[in-house]
Amino acid sequence: MIEKGIIIHGSGRSHGNTMKACQFFSKLNDFPIIDLQYKNIGHFDYDFKNDDDDFIPLIESIISMDYIIFASPVYWYSMSGRMKIFFDRITDLLNHRGDLGQQLKGKKMGVISCSSQDDRNSGFIEAFQLSASYLHMSFIGDAHTWLDGNSLSAKAQEHLRQLNQKIAR
Repeated sequence: MIEKGIIIHGSGRSHGNTMKACQFFSKLNDFPIIDLQYKNIGHFDYDFKNDDDDFIPLIESIISMDYIIFASPVYWYSMSGRMKIFFDRITDLLNHRGDLGQQLKGKKMGVISCSSQDDRNSGFIEAFQLSASYLHMSFIGDAHTWLDGNSLSAKAQEHLRQLNQKIAR
């Protein structure tokens, strides 16, 4: 059985360095890329006033996937604000739409990060790992990337290939 996956791109630039890493990774496995820049996803609200935004429809399309790969630039030692908002909204799935939240169990999560060089801090990945554990997802690994000039560095490309090898075929 061929497993399906998706890449969730959370950069402030749709055509920046993180997208180059996503496109390279997508060519390895045919995973489509969802760009959060083009989604209307509001902040978490305890009264769940954002039911009419794009979050729940996006989750409904994601839950049919076996692999969910999150891609974020490293902003101030952490995931982008756009990605953080997405993760905050997962609270909707725990409290308001538990039927959808339960369907994340057993999914496999991976991460692509991107910065200006091979210098990602060790704490960057922890929020993703802890979130995967809390949601009963399997964390398969991560790939840190950066560019040499206008292209992904050879080492970054190798990191993406290694992450791709963790995907069942």
